[in-house]
Amino acid sequence: MEYQTITIKKDNRGIATLTLNRPDKHNAMSSQMMEEITFAANYLNEDQTVRGVVLTGAGKSFCAGADLGWMQDNFQRNRAERIVESEKLAHMLEALNNLDKPLIARVNGQAYAGGIGLISVCDIAIGVLQARFSVTEVRLGLTPANISFYLIGRIGVKNARRTFLNAHFFDGLEACQIGLIDKVVEPNELDDAVENEIQELLSCAPGAVGITKRLIQFVCNNERDATKKYTSELLADCWEGEEAQGGIKAFFDKKPVPWKIE
Repeated sequence: MEYQTITIKKDNRGIATLTLNRPDKHNAMSSQMMEEITFAANYLNEDQTVRGVVLTGAGKSFCAGADLGWMQDNFQRNRAERIVESEKLAHMLEALNNLDKPLIARVNGQAYAGGIGLISVCDIAIGVLQARFSVTEVRLGLTPANISFYLIGRIGVKNARRTFLNAHFFDGLEACQIGLIDKVVEPNELDDAVENEIQELLSCAPGAVGITKRLIQFVCNNERDATKKYTSELLADCWEGEEAQGGIKAFFDKKPVPWKIE
């Protein structure tokens, strides 16, 4: 796909950067952008050379949420068409959430509504102290429908009630306190903070990382007995795999693991 609203760059370590590229619109998500992000997420998931993905925004903003022009256009559609458009947002979030590679949010500025939804599907989120956040939907007569599953899972019911019901505005420090962001830094420290996360990631076996992402989802969505069976078999599978055997051999041989990239 030839992207019009996003860019993707991959470095020689296998770290891909997916940038929302509508800076003049504060990276608000149009219908086209949602489709492009969905395609890109699936593409990056299939690319075995990708070790991790950084999600960020061009310009001063991370993402201002869904484009209000797109919202307005949906008033003219029939119900079936509106559901299709709403599902574009749902499919995009699902595709990002289901990435087998770690997804790191580089939150360089404001994030509202659906922009907060994007942060919620990331595994790690690093942001700037000065960023502004709000789940703004109720101010517009809407509800944070598609993002709610991921956002409540990230910040919990208590903080969802606090932020959903009055579109409370908050800064990077409060975002960190409620669990939306994992770490906040000054703007000039943002790239180094993200790089520190990448360096830790590159010391880990890529296959094991993907398995562990799926493990987290399984444990969160299944009962104890099913989880016991799944995890017993999963560890046995790992013992049979090349990564575990290579990693443990490297430990005893006091040599670097084969997947380590400096």
